[in-house]
Amino acid sequence: MGFKIHFPYYFCAMQQTILILDFGSQYTQLIARRLRELNVYCEIHPYNKVPEITEDFKGVILSGSPFSTLDRHAPDPDLSNIKGKLPLLGVCFGAQYMAHNFGGEVAPSKHREYGRANLSYVSDNQLFNEVPNGSQVWMSHGDTIVKLPENYEVIASTTDVEVAGYHIKGEQTYAIQFHPEVYHSTDGLTILRNFIYDVCGCVGDWTPANFVESTIEELKEKIRDEQVVLGLSGGVDSTVAAVLLSEAIGDNLHCIFVNNGLLRKNEYDNVLKQYEGMGLNVTGVDASEAFLSELAGVSEPEAKRKIIGRVFIETFDIESHRIQNVSWLGQGTIYPDVIESISAGGPSATIKSHHNVGGLPDFMKLKIVEPLRALFKDEVRRVGRAMGIDEELLGRHPFPGPGLAIRILGDITPEKVRILQEVDHIFIQGLKDHGLYDDVWQAGVMLLPVNSVGVMGDERTYEKVVALRAVESTDGMTADWVHLPYEFLAKVSNDIINKVKGVNRVVYDISSKPPATIEWE
Repeated sequence: MGFKIHFPYYFCAMQQTILILDFGSQYTQLIARRLRELNVYCEIHPYNKVPEITEDFKGVILSGSPFSTLDRHAPDPDLSNIKGKLPLLGVCFGAQYMAHNFGGEVAPSKHREYGRANLSYVSDNQLFNEVPNGSQVWMSHGDTIVKLPENYEVIASTTDVEVAGYHIKGEQTYAIQFHPEVYHSTDGLTILRNFIYDVCGCVGDWTPANFVESTIEELKEKIRDEQVVLGLSGGVDSTVAAVLLSEAIGDNLHCIFVNNGLLRKNEYDNVLKQYEGMGLNVTGVDASEAFLSELAGVSEPEAKRKIIGRVFIETFDIESHRIQNVSWLGQGTIYPDVIESISAGGPSATIKSHHNVGGLPDFMKLKIVEPLRALFKDEVRRVGRAMGIDEELLGRHPFPGPGLAIRILGDITPEKVRILQEVDHIFIQGLKDHGLYDDVWQAGVMLLPVNSVGVMGDERTYEKVVALRAVESTDGMTADWVHLPYEFLAKVSNDIINKVKGVNRVVYDISSKPPATIEWE
């Protein structure tokens, strides 16, 4: 089933738009994010669901793909209304597809071309304006272009890849065999800027303020006088979604905060206090016993997520029936949730499920409104700032919807939850006390399903191991581990072992995403 991630309701007619055709690359969403950084509106559509090409579209980008152009079942989009008619940029697979299907030759590389490379040749052309020779680019492909069709000219090369970039004479069609959207491509943003501004002629008029204004108007039109129930978590996403909805429909928004028993230490009380004075109508529901009872004895990660999602929905169904005439469920779903949860015939392979994505059971009889569905985390924060939301709240680290359930590896017990809450509190508070919290995008602790031998005084212990995790990122799709000071790690480790009964060993996770994920489950 195809899917579409875009902002169609949030903008007026004739909004300048870049169309991104998704061939399944995990980097596709990064292309969109970079364009939004440049204040240009964009839409992502699956390659096999090309929309009607209207005057709104100023250019098209073909994404990378896990497929090879040589595969029997490789994506084969219809570009008849695009190529030669609109500015077009092929990225990696997109570049190889056009070369392969319009008279050139693509063949498997002798060695997989993956990782950093440097441009050894850059021609004088619009796409590479202000991109110097030697610029670092990021390669990620197993095939390579060995022969270009007629009227195709090489505009960039590396030492190992002759056709790192090409242009079709007589067309505003460009292609590159590397990924400008990733940070490893040092001048990648310049290349994208050149394409959308110089080649496509965009003016860059999309801003957070524009998004807020347009979204509120769209929400008013969509919801009218109907009632909306929304689940608050205390995090950035649900808060910004709630404030947007509140600005649009006022008292018709009913917020519910559910305690699933898997929150951080004192989180339930702190969240309820946090929203006092914000003008939001919030009801707290303590359902911790129901969640922990259903999770008892369950170890498989996806099973835990599904149980939490089901109990969450059941709790919401009960609470929503206490409110008269509820028609809508508001959710703080953001783009990474969607892109990691939906597979559309290849595009964007499923990594894990999210309980706030994918619809609701029929018995709830509620329509879904997701005002942040097309935004990345950093965009959500910018939108929050545009609405004047407190900076301390906007600066909070992301916290997974399933909570500590996916940070307790193995089965869940009240004792394990207690241990992890105590350890997590020491770690997070330590980051704040040492001025490190804002240097970290997300931090947390994993309770491992192993015991470790230790010695405390004259006593031999056999207790739990915990893993500290701290990463830096911009959107959660890629992440690097943070080089926290050794002195800080030593103090935190000592505090945890001395203060939390049941833990005798602390380790620090130094893996990046990819290949690892931020969470362990």
